[in-house]
Amino acid sequence: MNFTELLGAARTQPHAISVPADWAQGRAVFGGLMAAMLHEAMRLKLADERPVRSLAITFVGPAAPEVPISLEVEVMREGKAVSTLLGRAVQNGQVVTLVQGSFGVGRPSVVAVDALPAAPLKPLEQAAPELPYIKGVTPEFMRHVALRWALGGLPFSGNTSRQMGGWVRLRDVTAQPLEAAHVLALVDAWPPSLLPHLQQPAAGSTLTWTIEFIQPAPPLSTLDWCRYVVDTEHARDGYGHAAAALWSADGELVALSRQTVTVFA
Repeated sequence: MNFTELLGAARTQPHAISVPADWAQGRAVFGGLMAAMLHEAMRLKLADERPVRSLAITFVGPAAPEVPISLEVEVMREGKAVSTLLGRAVQNGQVVTLVQGSFGVGRPSVVAVDALPAAPLKPLEQAAPELPYIKGVTPEFMRHVALRWALGGLPFSGNTSRQMGGWVRLRDVTAQPLEAAHVLALVDAWPPSLLPHLQQPAAGSTLTWTIEFIQPAPPLSTLDWCRYVVDTEHARDGYGHAAAALWSADGELVALSRQTVTVFA
């Protein structure tokens, strides 16, 4: 199943989804996919088409591939402008992913502040070639996402730069408007920002993740390359704190992201 098919399953059969093993990230299902499926299930509970403004995601435990997952959504409050929802992914009776979402319509305002310029990045044609999917080396889900490094080091390269990033897009999908669910996959496809600091392989994962979506969303396609840059702001005692952003190819802001990550080294 490709990304589009799994999003469809989240909408049509949210209480019995089995994610194929080719979407694994170590022993767990790719976190960006888990968040995207919960987002789709949450949208079904909205009374209108109000767009997502922010999601606060906690990866409570690893969701195993090929084991049924139930997506459960509770509407905490639905106001005139803002709806607050709580989503849970449950597997074997245990919560594995928890998402609090805020969805809100726009309103007239005298406040208007433009986004900061996009972080400098090598042009796409000067970036490294697409990171290949290598069975047993790269995560399984990498066969579905294309990354081209343009800043900082690869995981386990001993590169201690605070910044990492490059160009990203989905593979094996048809052209369609880029939506919030796709953005979740593009942002989370990048490895934890601490991994390039290591000189040999070690486990690392996202503990909590907050992502904010710029609305109205820029008119992009699922086939467009996007720019991604993450800054590691602090790391100690096996935890790191990082801030990132995703932009269109021409520098239009798409989303802002913050993660608390863990590293077992």
